[in-house]
Amino acid sequence: MSDEQAKQSANPADQAADQAGGKQVRLQKIYLQDASVEVPDGPLVFTREFKPQVDVDLNTRVRSVGEATHQINLRVTVTASMGDKTAYIVEVDQAGVFQLAGFDNADEHDRILGAYCPGTLFPFVRESVNDLVQRAGFPQFLLQPVNFEALYQQRRQQADAEVRH
Repeated sequence: MSDEQAKQSANPADQAADQAGGKQVRLQKIYLQDASVEVPDGPLVFTREFKPQVDVDLNTRVRSVGEATHQINLRVTVTASMGDKTAYIVEVDQAGVFQLAGFDNADEHDRILGAYCPGTLFPFVRESVNDLVQRAGFPQFLLQPVNFEALYQQRRQQADAEVRH
């Protein structure tokens, strides 16, 4: 087989990586690591007009599971309250296993893990949260889009400020 034929028959992902200087992010697995729903004031919560105050808490965690393989967790906690009563608490911990190759620059490597990977997991978290809220008997709840790049930059600036002080 000639070199030209070998290039034509190669995996398109490998060809794209070669063109991008050998940089690759490969998604190995997405899974729901943990999920819970609580309705502490049920069934009374369903007897009142439902106009909750909703609080969303979002956290990410990166864990190395091999030389170039990382587990990213995107944890979302949604708490809906009505006055001093909690209508529901939904917690979803979505995980993904990502394999990175060709990222020799530490800042670029960290940005992929801190912004790109959580952004990849977000649609799955959004779907799981909405599903659990509806299964608990409440109206649809859609998480608003999140700019993970901006959150990553904010965390970096805070870390840099702490180092300077």
